[in-house]
Amino acid sequence: MQTEKISISLPSPLVQFVENYKITKGCKSRSQVIELALDLLRYQDLEQAYREASTEIDEAWELTTGEGLTDETW
Repeated sequence: MQTEKISISLPSPLVQFVENYKITKGCKSRSQVIELALDLLRYQDLEQAYREASTEIDEAWELTTGEGLTDETW
């Protein structure tokens, strides 16, 4: 995977948190800590999208799911 270098500015308490997390969790770098945090954000967004999608009802799908199927075994 290709990586790109970016520069970010964080308040001192967040920088300290990132550094402490890196040390206590055995991460290789601050960048790895930020990458883990972004992966969690992406997962949360995806989880929310699945949750919303699961509440949608497609009436057309409900009508066609059993079409042509029977309980008989061949």
